[in-house]
Amino acid sequence: MNEEIKPYTISIYTENNIGLLNRISAIFQRRTINIESLTTSQSEIENVNRFVIVVNITEAQAEKIVKQFEKQIEVIRAYYHTDEETIYQESCMFKIKSDLLFEEPQIQNIIKESNARIVTVNKEFFVLEKSGRRNEIESLRRDLNIFGIMQFVRSGRISVTKEEMKITEMLSAFNN
Repeated sequence: MNEEIKPYTISIYTENNIGLLNRISAIFQRRTINIESLTTSQSEIENVNRFVIVVNITEAQAEKIVKQFEKQIEVIRAYYHTDEETIYQESCMFKIKSDLLFEEPQIQNIIKESNARIVTVNKEFFVLEKSGRRNEIESLRRDLNIFGIMQFVRSGRISVTKEEMKITEMLSAFNN
């Protein structure tokens, strides 16, 4: 049986300990799985961080990886979800020469049509911010590339699940 390879969002709730990122990436490295995106931040629970990792794998691989993460001492819980089970976005910023904002009327149309937002403008450059799906960000990048992009940066995926994860209740029960 040949399982379909598709994007999975892996969420790992952890204590914030030094060296954990190395161990997490080593689990993917041992299985020769490339990480498409990785974001880490405070979770909805105080003193608990959340890693959001996107990988293209089979469901069987996702199950094994989640079990492997839960063997790590600092990992409280790990989950995997398909794109259909999550609401997700990425964020990006573009730095572009200011002259273009005033000399190229097309730039203003691109900004408006893409729902990007101007964060700052000065004599040398302006900075655009855009949040959305990766394909929307890539489309904007292609449109702006024609005019020249001085700098570009994109975040990893941030996501929430459509279904309740019940991690908060589990942790409060665990702490009592």
